[in-house]
Order: sequence, then C-alpha cells, then structure tokens
Amino acid sequence: MVEPTESRTPPPLVEEGFRGKVALVTGAGSGLGKAVATALANEDAIVVCADIDEGAGRATAEQLGASFTPVDVADLDSNHAAVQFAVDTHGGLDLVHLNAGIASPFGLGDDFDAEGYRKAMSVNLDGVVFGFHAARPALLARGGGSVVATASLAGLAAMPVQPVYGTNKHAVVGLVRALGPAHAHEGIHVNAICPGFADSKIIDPIRDMLGAGGVPIIPAQTVADATLRLFADTDAHGELLVIQAGNEPYYYKFRGLPGAR
Repeated sequence: MVEPTESRTPPPLVEEGFRGKVALVTGAGSGLGKAVATALANEDAIVVCADIDEGAGRATAEQLGASFTPVDVADLDSNHAAVQFAVDTHGGLDLVHLNAGIASPFGLGDDFDAEGYRKAMSVNLDGVVFGFHAARPALLARGGGSVVATASLAGLAAMPVQPVYGTNKHAVVGLVRALGPAHAHEGIHVNAICPGFADSKIIDPIRDMLGAGGVPIIPAQTVADATLRLFADTDAHGELLVIQAGNEPYYYKFRGLPGAR
C-alpha cells in the first residue's frame, strides 16, 4: 500500500459548481471515462465524450444527452480536433479529463512486445502530453480551467506484473507534478488521480488473478466522485489523488530529496 508522507483530502463539491462548464472526457466510452462523464453530466456540466471506439463513445453520449467526437489520443492532430469540436459546439472548454488508456500486460523478458510497448506509451503518456498541449489555448481563452489526468497507484509504486504500464504511469505522475506549478499562474489546474485496481477494461488481463487474491476492485463511480472533487479543488496544482478501496481519497506527497553533504 502506498503511504502518504502527509495527508490532505480534496474539499466536498459545491452545489452547482459544474453547471454550464464544458468538459471534454477522453476514453468516455467505458470504464472510468464513462463514469466521470456521467458524474459530470449529473452535475449539469456540458459533456463532450471522446473515444477511439466510436460505437461505445456515441452510446455514452446518447445516454447522457451529451456530444461525441472521435479521438485518437496518440495523435496530436486528433487531440486538437477534439478540442476544436468542443469549442465550436459549445463555445469553449473548462474541464478536461485525460483518461484514455490501455493495459500493458507484458514485461521485458521473453514476453516483450515491442509494438505493444510503443502503443502503450503513445496512448498512456503521449495522450496526456498531446491532450494538455491541445487543450491549453482553449482553457486560456476562458481564463483558466482544470485538467485531470488518469495515472495510477502503479505510478507511485512498483508494479512487477506490468512494468511497462508502471513506467508510463510513473511518467504521467512526473509530468503532472511539473505541469501543475508551471501553469498555475495561467489559472490552469493540472492534477492526476491515482486509483488502485478500479473497475475498467485496464484490469481485464489480471481480473481473475485479483479476484483469486482477494484484492478489492474499486467501483468506477467511487473514482468518478473523487475525480469531480479534484476538478473542483481550486488549491490543487500538480496533486496526485490516491483512491483506494475503503479509504478516503487523499493527496500523496513525496518525501524531499536527500540533501547534499
């Protein structure tokens, strides 16, 4: 279990705090993305569902009365197109959930998959890099906004069963920690959620193993509720919100670097 060096929790939601806000959610067709899109819609946000799986993404959008746009988060131009769709359709952009991701169920031994490695890094890391770069001008045009990336507990601790997944999630953690303070003066909040094993397609390759080991699966709704609290926290810049089964979500803090002699 990841232990915080100090603990702070995000504040509760303010009533009508999301009303009229335009939110773009990648990977909205299923899992955590769908849960977050649903939670935002329930809080009266204007939601744009984005997904490479057009069937699933459109189904979520239709269910919520939201908009849909296709996106390949691993492609910079596609990210720009998704942001432009939100701006053209709804007049601007306030909230961005860079959530789309894939599993990486292999190591660096005999099971290494070079093509799979490149795809996992492009979706899970480039998707956050490209997504933020594309969204920033639209957020600035509104005077600022909030970006939440989906990282993982695998970005805070070693994950021997999926080292490549852990690598790209560690990279997302480092990126968010840098972007948060770098863009705070622009009124843009950049933070990440770090859930444990949550109910999504990501855990499908190890779902049976988790069940056999008695590892609790976090409901997607639990992650979505915590994500909305993170979106609303105006004091959060470069924060990592740890979400674990049975615990109140808290901001993780790294210990300081050892000092030089």
